[in-house]
Amino acid sequence: MGITIPEASLLALFLETLFYGVFFTLYWLTLFILLKKCGVQRNFLIPVVTLLLCIATAHLIIDLIRALEAFVFSPLELARTALYITQPTIADTILVWRCYVLNNRSLWVGIPGCIVLLTNGAIGYYVVWCLSRASVGSPVYTIAPGFITTFYGLTMLISLICTTLISWRIYHCRRSMSGDPAPLLPILIVVIEGGALYATSVLALLLAFLTGSNGQYPAMDIAPHIVGIVFCLIILQVHFHVGYNPQPPKPFANLFGEARRAECEQQHGIDDRTSSRRRR
Repeated sequence: MGITIPEASLLALFLETLFYGVFFTLYWLTLFILLKKCGVQRNFLIPVVTLLLCIATAHLIIDLIRALEAFVFSPLELARTALYITQPTIADTILVWRCYVLNNRSLWVGIPGCIVLLTNGAIGYYVVWCLSRASVGSPVYTIAPGFITTFYGLTMLISLICTTLISWRIYHCRRSMSGDPAPLLPILIVVIEGGALYATSVLALLLAFLTGSNGQYPAMDIAPHIVGIVFCLIILQVHFHVGYNPQPPKPFANLFGEARRAECEQQHGIDDRTSSRRRR
């Protein structure tokens, strides 16, 4: 016997709070690290990870309000679904961007990636529009089921393809620098953290939706927080140089701004020496 919607909603709220706590902790650790850097971290990664946290926070607040309203259908349900669509769309955009940069900014990677992203985003927000026109109490899996399945499928496909391309590119760069098989370890970590974890969560959500199980509600509520957790873990992994390689390949370093750190430090040193000479 499957769980009821109230039971699923309570379980979803509990799991969402748990995963939000993990994401919140990783966010502050990531922010503390990024604030010490310069270049792409300050200008790009900090706003992105902050936006992911804001969306996750808004999602949690909406679910808390819905709990106070005893899970009745309201416009907050639409806002909650819209936030869920927005969170993986942002994460997939960053994933496609990383893949595009690592592949030497190839248009053969960037253009198809953008087309799939736009298509998936349009499908997701079309589902939100369908929900706004549905009658109160209608099961989610009866509202535009084909579009919902396509959205989940494309999201998982983007994650798997981009993670595979990124991992292959990193492996190829590191193998060209050294024949030692040891660098394969961080590649495996990137695949597990950046792709398998998120793809598995989407797969669980897809299977629950296809079977009409109310377990899709807990899976959907924790998904935005898994997006933020994976995003922070990858940044932390790069910072602490998982795989004991202090000098990552240039494309990989440029992707996360590690290569610019030395340049910034050197520039700061030049500025300090110039200021000292002026004071003298």
